[in-house]
Amino acid sequence: MEKVYIIGLGMIRFNKYPDRDVRDMAHEVTHLALEDAGLDKKQLEAAFFSNTFWGMFSNQHSIRGEVVLRSMGVEAIPVVNVENACAGASTALHLAYTGIRAGMYDTAIAIGSEKITNPNKMLSLSAYATCMDVGNFEAHMKMMEEVNKSLDLEIPEGQTPPGEGRSIFMDAYAMGARWHMNRFGTTQRQLALICAKNHWHGSLNPMAQYQQDMSVEEVLADKPIAYPLTRAMCSPVGDGAAAAIVCSEKFLKKLTGVRPLRIRASVLGTGTDRTLDGEDIGERLARQAYEVSGVDPSDISLAELHDATAYGEMHQTEAMGFCPMGEGGPYAETGATKLGGKQPVNTSGGLECRGHPIGASGLAQIYELGVQLRGEAGSRQVENARIGLAENGGGNIGVEEAAMCIHILEKAL
Repeated sequence: MEKVYIIGLGMIRFNKYPDRDVRDMAHEVTHLALEDAGLDKKQLEAAFFSNTFWGMFSNQHSIRGEVVLRSMGVEAIPVVNVENACAGASTALHLAYTGIRAGMYDTAIAIGSEKITNPNKMLSLSAYATCMDVGNFEAHMKMMEEVNKSLDLEIPEGQTPPGEGRSIFMDAYAMGARWHMNRFGTTQRQLALICAKNHWHGSLNPMAQYQQDMSVEEVLADKPIAYPLTRAMCSPVGDGAAAAIVCSEKFLKKLTGVRPLRIRASVLGTGTDRTLDGEDIGERLARQAYEVSGVDPSDISLAELHDATAYGEMHQTEAMGFCPMGEGGPYAETGATKLGGKQPVNTSGGLECRGHPIGASGLAQIYELGVQLRGEAGSRQVENARIGLAENGGGNIGVEEAAMCIHILEKAL
């Protein structure tokens, strides 16, 4: 089978863009990726387009990718529309990867573009609930309530206000965090330390939505969302786009002046009907990714993990095998996940600070790994970065992600 390489990357800063739409953001990152690869748009043989809410907000359903690409003069090639909640963009890359690996194409582009900000704030927040099992929503809420009741955990007064004004996912993450605190003794301060670390990373990233540093004390003092999460620990609403161009090894040999990244592994999976004590989707897929890539957790130079909240990062450092299960908090306290540490995590600032426009986030993770592995990250550069891992979860069914994609990239020598 063909080896697969990333040869072009494009991204705009994630932010709130009231005057931009899905189409023009996608156009910009596509042009940036083509320029980075030194290709003409006529050399693209397939496209995979990720978006979640364009249909809901602007009634553009069904042919989103075709609309975007036709309007910039890309015609006749296969276009696949990808919708996989927060894992949509990484799924688009996975599909591009599989097409190249199978020998169907020599070049393909994965694009993620999303606009979530809306004058009607509650419309934006309520949209996240569609990334869950809508038909069983009441049963899901009851399950979360029962889990929370089963925990021997005292919640400080005023730390969990009514749910209005936040997405349901913050309640789901808060439930997971409380379970982790109850089971392993994790503390709110450990979560705040992870968040403060990401704010520092984000302050060094010109592509991040939030670029202000925050101390642990400032994170803890921020507005309570759902205990133990404060506002700073949660990813913001925002807009943005990112893209990646992949190619076969034989196509790569025809090129000059590119800075290729080899995709050592690309795995995609769905969750199971497990309990909180069962094997996590991240553990299962990480094991697959390491087996496919031929590396293990100790070989990973840096990682971009799906931290829709600080608890998400804590949990995924465990699931990816960077530390034993239950020790994500103490591991973060060692400084291992901070720039200069053993295995820096979310040098982009993560979803908490880089931002989380759902249909684009997975490719933003790939962009950050690419910048790092190419040695182009400036003040946030990870020293001797050689192998990077990106974990991107999507949606929620039961007690875990509905979908997840893991990529392992290597700097091509």
